[in-house]
Amino acid sequence: MAETPLHRPPSPGPLLTVEDGEAAEPAWERNPEPQNTPPRGIGHLAGWAPAVAATALTGAVLYHHGVPGTDAALFLLYVAACVGLPGVLVLRLLYGVRRTFAEEVALGLALGYAVEVFTYAGARALGAPLLVLVWPVATCLLFLVVPRLRRHWRGDPSRLVRAPAWWSWSLALLFAYLLAWSAVSFFARNALTWPALGNAFPDMPYHLALTGELRHHMPPTMPLVAGEPLLYHWFVYAHLAAASWVTGLEPLVLLLRLGMLPMTGAFVVLAGMTGRRITGSWTGAALTAAGTVLVTTPSLYLGRSGAFTWGGVPDLIWASPTQTFGALLFAPVVLLLVDLLEHRRRTAGHWPLLGILLAATAGAKATYLPLLGAGLLAVAVTGTVRWRRPSRPALVALGMTATCFLLAQFVLFGGAKQALVVAPFSFMRTAWAEMTGAGVEAVPSSLSAVGIVAVFLLGWTITWGGISGLLSRPRLLARPGVTLMLGIGAAGLGAALLLGHPGRSQLFFLWGAYPYLAAVTALGIAVLLRRAGQSPRATFCAAGAGLAAAYLIPFVCGVRVPLAPGAPDTLLHRPYALLLAVVTVAAAALTFIRGRLRAWALVVTALAAVGLPAGVHARVLTFVSGGTGTTTIAQTTARTAPETMTGTVTAPPPGALDAGRWLRAHSHPDELVATNALCRWGREEPCDGRHFWVSALTERRVLVEGWTYTARNTDRWRPDMPMLRLPFWDAELIELNDAVFTTPTDDAVRRLRDRHGVRWLLADEHRGTVSPELGRVATPLFRSGDYAVYRLPDAPA
Repeated sequence: MAETPLHRPPSPGPLLTVEDGEAAEPAWERNPEPQNTPPRGIGHLAGWAPAVAATALTGAVLYHHGVPGTDAALFLLYVAACVGLPGVLVLRLLYGVRRTFAEEVALGLALGYAVEVFTYAGARALGAPLLVLVWPVATCLLFLVVPRLRRHWRGDPSRLVRAPAWWSWSLALLFAYLLAWSAVSFFARNALTWPALGNAFPDMPYHLALTGELRHHMPPTMPLVAGEPLLYHWFVYAHLAAASWVTGLEPLVLLLRLGMLPMTGAFVVLAGMTGRRITGSWTGAALTAAGTVLVTTPSLYLGRSGAFTWGGVPDLIWASPTQTFGALLFAPVVLLLVDLLEHRRRTAGHWPLLGILLAATAGAKATYLPLLGAGLLAVAVTGTVRWRRPSRPALVALGMTATCFLLAQFVLFGGAKQALVVAPFSFMRTAWAEMTGAGVEAVPSSLSAVGIVAVFLLGWTITWGGISGLLSRPRLLARPGVTLMLGIGAAGLGAALLLGHPGRSQLFFLWGAYPYLAAVTALGIAVLLRRAGQSPRATFCAAGAGLAAAYLIPFVCGVRVPLAPGAPDTLLHRPYALLLAVVTVAAAALTFIRGRLRAWALVVTALAAVGLPAGVHARVLTFVSGGTGTTTIAQTTARTAPETMTGTVTAPPPGALDAGRWLRAHSHPDELVATNALCRWGREEPCDGRHFWVSALTERRVLVEGWTYTARNTDRWRPDMPMLRLPFWDAELIELNDAVFTTPTDDAVRRLRDRHGVRWLLADEHRGTVSPELGRVATPLFRSGDYAVYRLPDAPA
């Protein structure tokens, strides 16, 4: 018997039929109606209002945070002309599925980014980075010269779907929320000028150093330790490098202000498109997009619960450019696979598009292809069990995914583990330590460990409980698109539970699955509400009850984290036990009054109101309970490296930016720099090896600087070892490097120059370890604040 989704567009017939678990072609694909074509005249102009408003707001925020209007406009022109335009043209040629104009632009951007990265890699390897412009120029010329391609400049109106005005404004509001959160929690805390820039989130100079490396070298190596390979997903830095060459904008401005904004906007649109594909309704699409942006582990605590909730989309946009870039490229991969697996109106162009985007995703973020492989395997197994034969598209896509994964793992990443180990529930134990205030090296008792695991599992059940609604239509679980996303979600949850990493990077598997868990959650809620025949009034009342519970229970229980000294850790269980009791009583009462199915629908709706916007709830609770509501990004250091470090990070010494820029302007990109700045300021004993500023500001390779994130260092880590305090592996090299600054001699300089190829010294005199004799063995050329630049003498002929 056919199934239909919750809402119908203005066209006859069922919106989406599901027969024996196989999704048929949506009604808007089979019977395009005239009212779905783009409007003309005044209505057409009004349709641009959300995009214009979002763009204007973005410009105002950027201007307030130090980006001139001309720079913002130049970057917008670059993204539109060099990334988006060629991507949209190729998309129109290869992708015949109907979409809104915003979805077309977002898909075109993703494709444009993917091709740009590969083009830039070739151009940079040839020593001519501006040849990256071959991609947009050649594409535009081809679509102008070839007669049958010219029609794609105007597009095909029959392929465009008109989006409701409320939907467009919903996407604009979600983007505005992310922009506002970026301004408050990131822009305000990561300045563009020194010395305030020196207080940026510790990983930002690392990202900047890799961008500088990609500006000047292909293939890239680790610029922070000369000679070490860069076994990392570096594609986003290739994009930032290309953008810097084409626009002339500083990589610093691109990284800290501009680069992630178009990716974020496109990702929000594609999250909504994913929801619309899987639910068949605009309402389901809105729920998917909102859930993707606002979701996190639901916190029922007062105080600063960042240790519990950090990691949703708002927190990761800038803190992890690789995650932002990977999420954007992965979204169209999933959309293409839904088309292929569900036999939608696919064309021969689907497969080449899939291949390009899979290859780009492999180098953008290493966590995505394993998730996809798990989802495709689930589809293949389900098809084999249900129909006694696996889906051919699933097998082909699984082979493509495995090929890209293996190539990335052994070519790009060199087989490095990047400190990822099997360590079940490891991040839950560190979260327990932070929330109890016991210290990140404390070990919970067995009972405490079980309790905190139960809290997390209950939180995830609250958030994704809407998936249970699919059980009211069990055949939907065999629908390939649903199976794919459930497989992705299960793999993300499993990896987060079973793996360990010193910086909690195992959670990227879970965060990467958020949009697809949100989509099947929206579908489950829609199916259950329709099956139960719930009225809009009852649905809104249930959601309101959930919202009330999300704010009342924390104040009723009064549990503030971190816990006060001496407080029992069982307090962490109290608000969740209360919520569980309230839900149990409400479910029993509703079952008695309205029946099991309607009670199920109302409880699921209420819990979704607690879990899907949990990120907003957490920030509001932090603010009203005495915090700022913006502390989580500032606390990222603790979560990225949950280890006890002695000493306090001191104020950055003046002059670093000027010295770095001078050295960049007066040296060749292949010349090597040595520095005495190896540890973060104020964290020298023991050394916190996340000092990346020399390479970041000079765009030069350094003999030894911050070694923490090198593959050699991360591969040494084990769960009982503090990665931030692992000493540099070559004691002789460190001794020679330090000797040049502390006890400089002609012999030390000669060994540094002839044996290791060092040409420049950048001395941080604030550390008090620079000898006044240094000027005798090297030539001082520039000084600013506490920084001095020296050039080593040339070797004798």
